[in-house]
Amino acid sequence: MSSGIVAIMIGVSTFLGLIGLFGLLWGLKTGQFDDEKKFLDGVRNDGVDALRDAANQEQKKKDAMKKHREKNYGPPD
Repeated sequence: MSSGIVAIMIGVSTFLGLIGLFGLLWGLKTGQFDDEKKFLDGVRNDGVDALRDAANQEQKKKDAMKKHREKNYGPPD
């Protein structure tokens, strides 16, 4: 390979690496990787039955919210 092609390949790979680094730093800064709720739920519900109960409770909450939204629906004025 000629030295020109190698220089282009190094330049492009460095540029792509910098884009990846900036993306990672942006994700860390904006909290894209923070998921405390998942971590705490995993610690709190470490058994299969506890996880199943937590999932059922979450589904009940969603169903209750859906019923509440449907109940309070009114036609526009």
